[in-house]
Amino acid sequence: MALEKLVITPLGKNGGRLEQKAVKVMFNPSDYSISKSVNWESGSTDRRFNAPGIIFKGGGSRKLSLKLFYDVTEPVNGVKYADVRELTNKLILFTRMDRDLQRPPTVQVSWGKAPVGSDFPFTGVITSLSQQFVLFSGKGKPLRANVDIDLLEYIKPEMDKRETDPELTTYRIKRGDTLANITATLYDDVSDWRRIAEANGLDNPRILEIGKLLTIPESE
Repeated sequence: MALEKLVITPLGKNGGRLEQKAVKVMFNPSDYSISKSVNWESGSTDRRFNAPGIIFKGGGSRKLSLKLFYDVTEPVNGVKYADVRELTNKLILFTRMDRDLQRPPTVQVSWGKAPVGSDFPFTGVITSLSQQFVLFSGKGKPLRANVDIDLLEYIKPEMDKRETDPELTTYRIKRGDTLANITATLYDDVSDWRRIAEANGLDNPRILEIGKLLTIPESE
């Protein structure tokens, strides 16, 4: 079985993966860490209780930390590199301003296949990248590097709303579906198809894209 390498892929303006600019790490990390904060605030005190109530103030973004290792003392895929920065500089590009985006790119970190809701793929922005060079050639060029990368998760607001808003649910279009039969399945009133069409900006309700995820508002 082929070894699955961790890959960091930048995303374009519309959120699509720019596969031609993807960077496959040299060695998979031996470990990684991921954390998430949840914001709670103490409510007003009341002498009738031992502790004040707490109020949920929203979830914090997940944070992913990767520790990567690069070594060019031997050829890499048949290519001999004189300086390890020829490889690590590809990661540095993800921290620099993109001319089209006017900001550093959002990236997606993927590593093999994982169950839904797992750590990967992880979509976010690089907030910190540091390199430690630990071996040098006779000409002073670094040959080995430890690279630490911290990323902050980014979730599209509309996607977050779909997953957390109790008034919204979703439906993935299958072959043979029509807006009428979808409505009949999800609502009691078939005429509610207009609400689905409006919620998804469907210009022509007769044309449905197979595989597209529809937002389904709560029936009134």
